[in-house]
Amino acid sequence: MPLVTQTELKESLREIKDPELGFDIVALGLIYSVAIDAGRCVIRMTLTMPGCPDGPQIVAAVRAKVRTVTGLDAVDVQLVWDPPWTAEDMADEDVRFMMGIYR
Repeated sequence: MPLVTQTELKESLREIKDPELGFDIVALGLIYSVAIDAGRCVIRMTLTMPGCPDGPQIVAAVRAKVRTVTGLDAVDVQLVWDPPWTAEDMADEDVRFMMGIYR
């Protein structure tokens, strides 16, 4: 079976919502990168703040989602704080507008 592409995997992560904000983690700009190599997936991501009480739940949801993908044998979710996330990093223009962030 063919491996999922980075784009397809990132799109599947849109099913995961930040419980506090109610928007998906891709639209919020929390996914910094998705790399797939020889059945191994590495996701670099952040949270809206280092002390986010929903952080463990969000990271666990990312791991669980990736594990359901055919052709991937391993997943490594790297939680990073550099660069720090700001509301300006939201990847979806509609979400920025709904949150009152204009650029």
